[in-house]
Amino acid sequence: MFTGIITDVGRIAAVERRGDTRFRIETAYDMAGVAIGASIACSGVCLTVVDKAPAKAGASAWFEVDASAETLRKTKLGGWAPGSLVNLERSLKVGDEMGGHIVTGHVDGLATVRAVEPEGDSLKITIEAPEGFARYVATKGSVALDGASLTVNAVDGALFTINVIPHTQTMTTFRRELIVPGAQLNFEIDVLARYVARLQEWRA
Repeated sequence: MFTGIITDVGRIAAVERRGDTRFRIETAYDMAGVAIGASIACSGVCLTVVDKAPAKAGASAWFEVDASAETLRKTKLGGWAPGSLVNLERSLKVGDEMGGHIVTGHVDGLATVRAVEPEGDSLKITIEAPEGFARYVATKGSVALDGASLTVNAVDGALFTINVIPHTQTMTTFRRELIVPGAQLNFEIDVLARYVARLQEWRA
């Protein structure tokens, strides 16, 4: 379980394609405090740490995760290559501050950036929800995009807008040079919206 508050931007150091695909991700995390088997949200995808190493002179700390073919199909991970930047969040502990919203790390599909407009120092981004998921997006509700908890400003059919403040741009991959029309984002609906929709189906 996660909150959508990004705590590091990692970098893909290596990709090994075999039965599953293994990614090595460089990070600023102190890996001494991360156990093998721990869960880390990598751009919104909950993945398991299978190997790790601490920082050494001239080398960043890193951890490795495996992604199945299904994960590659459902998310943007299939496009990761050495140098790709990755939003990172460690799993929530009991007693931690809930700064964003409940994020499971189970991506529903790929959303597509349709427009990016500067609005003061912020970015107004128009995004198209994956097919079949627009009904879960509500004005002033929350969505997780590449693992970041963001507030929906407005909804128009399958399109919705978010506003990314300078701090979020600095602390995540939501940077002007990366968020461009046509870019795809890992998309997870608010778990509360999922259950409300399910209850409505039962009542219908």
